[in-house]
Amino acid sequence: MAAKTAIQLQKTMATLGINEKIGKYWVKSIIKSNSYTETYRVEDTNSHPYFLKLFLLKNLPLQLLNDSTKVVKEIEYSSILKHRNVVSFIDKGSFSREDGDFQYYITNYFNGAIISDYVNRKGALCEDESLQIFQSLLAGLQYLHNQTPVLLHNDIDASNIILSESSNEAILIDLGHISERCTGTVNFDTSDLNVLFHAKETMVGIFDERCDLFSACAVLYFMLSGKAPWEGAVLPTEGTYKDRFKELWQYRKANALDIDNLSVSDKVKYILRKGLEEKADDRFASVEEIINVLSGNIPAEKQCQQDTEENSQTHIQEQNHGPNHVEFQIRKGNGKGFEDIAGMSQLKDSLNKQVVFVIKNKEVADEYKITPPNGMLLYGPPGCGKTFFAEKFAEETGFSYLLVKSSDLASSYVHGSQEKIRQLFDQAEKNSPIVVCFDEFDALVPDRSWNNVSSEEVNEFLSQMNNCSKRGIFIVATSNRPDKIDPAVLRTGRIDKMVYVPLPDFEARREMFAIHLKGRPQEDSIDLDELARKTEGYIASDIAYIVNDSAMVAAFTRTKITGNHLYTSIQNTHPSVRTDVMKTYEDIRKKMEDNNRRNIGERGKIVAW
Repeated sequence: MAAKTAIQLQKTMATLGINEKIGKYWVKSIIKSNSYTETYRVEDTNSHPYFLKLFLLKNLPLQLLNDSTKVVKEIEYSSILKHRNVVSFIDKGSFSREDGDFQYYITNYFNGAIISDYVNRKGALCEDESLQIFQSLLAGLQYLHNQTPVLLHNDIDASNIILSESSNEAILIDLGHISERCTGTVNFDTSDLNVLFHAKETMVGIFDERCDLFSACAVLYFMLSGKAPWEGAVLPTEGTYKDRFKELWQYRKANALDIDNLSVSDKVKYILRKGLEEKADDRFASVEEIINVLSGNIPAEKQCQQDTEENSQTHIQEQNHGPNHVEFQIRKGNGKGFEDIAGMSQLKDSLNKQVVFVIKNKEVADEYKITPPNGMLLYGPPGCGKTFFAEKFAEETGFSYLLVKSSDLASSYVHGSQEKIRQLFDQAEKNSPIVVCFDEFDALVPDRSWNNVSSEEVNEFLSQMNNCSKRGIFIVATSNRPDKIDPAVLRTGRIDKMVYVPLPDFEARREMFAIHLKGRPQEDSIDLDELARKTEGYIASDIAYIVNDSAMVAAFTRTKITGNHLYTSIQNTHPSVRTDVMKTYEDIRKKMEDNNRRNIGERGKIVAW
């Protein structure tokens, strides 16, 4: 990505000490620094993490300070912004001491993946996922551009966008270059800008809305292709922004982007071509123009045939189906199956022998008259990878995959949920063989003995689940509270096996660190064994967070992830599942195993796993 510059590499002594209190925040670690700013991880009195950006006024270039208010412009701009797709301003302050005057502001602590890191690990994203992220990026830009006066981000690239863990939306971060429009004289340093993502006119100091949109379209290209636009250019690692851009500009003129061969719709190709045009006047002038293209509100001659056919087909479906109709998102996995799963060795081995083998060796199964199990229930503490396992199981078998949540089956119509359940199994059968994963199964089929529980939906589930393996449907249900599931569901012919998914053991934790660190820039000296020892009691999502948190800290400084990054994050991350909660799950496990043994006794036999 961006080359390291002199400013990025220049380090100052940390102004603030560890556990020093600034306002109502305690300093926990320094993230990065340059000649006039330092960024820290801090916590409030409730141990909630935040970022603190500190400005050393004696070193601050004068153009970054408001002449009238004497407040750092970045702080002033940030303090007025409040949008879900822009980093959140929390607080600000100032102080003086012997070594100088200082101003600072507080932002939320980002919980998610940096887009550059996400794509480098996952590879090129599909059109749907890319557009979802792109549209949320546009929403953030639209908010900035609609301010009075217009505000520009000026530093949009794949390393300055966070993919929110909770919403899968883009969040614009790093407002160090935020400004009003520039027409030849910039009031921010350009030496650390990633030229691959910037428009030609920025080379001479012109920054406006079209420049931000060029960069946004460059990010879209990066997500769809898995590589930065024109990344083959050999650029100088030193020198001014203008020097590096001149080399890039020559490369751009000689090497057109291969947009035609991207596996995307004509609509998206049109956005990329127009958004990445050389001349500013030929590009999109506003976010609204791109939104109109995405929504289909462009001139007829711009519309692609594919979009026309898709819209026509959608209209036909709406005419043929009622208002309660739903099309479930069924897909084929493109991962490595069980190879992607850390730990669970016994479970993977059992499934390979008793299920996967039967599926992959149909002639042997027919000879011995073997029928695959109908389904299984994975239960245990939240965050242990139950749903992820279901997805990898589908990849291992070569089946299609469908993830179903309770919200997918909700309906405001009388008997609407029952109709959706029927539609679900009908569509699953048409796409068989298929793994259908029911997430939080206890919410879908609650115990009918409870008050206020509607039996109609549960009854519909019971009917549809009977021997569904004969229809090419294999059910994997997940639950944190299997004791709340209706007992009738948990019998053979519906759910054949209940499997407890425990906290990751030492080997599993070690493997999880290896998996999550794979493909990220890291030092060779990272001790996976030590990381596993320090994280006893941590679940899979905790370890994923620790690695991502460490990657985020390293990305700020454009350095490799180190063991110290990871150890610091471990110290600041408490296990998600408390000891008292684990006691509850051990009790649930005992209850479920007792029930399973009673069922075995009643049946007189059990399928071996």
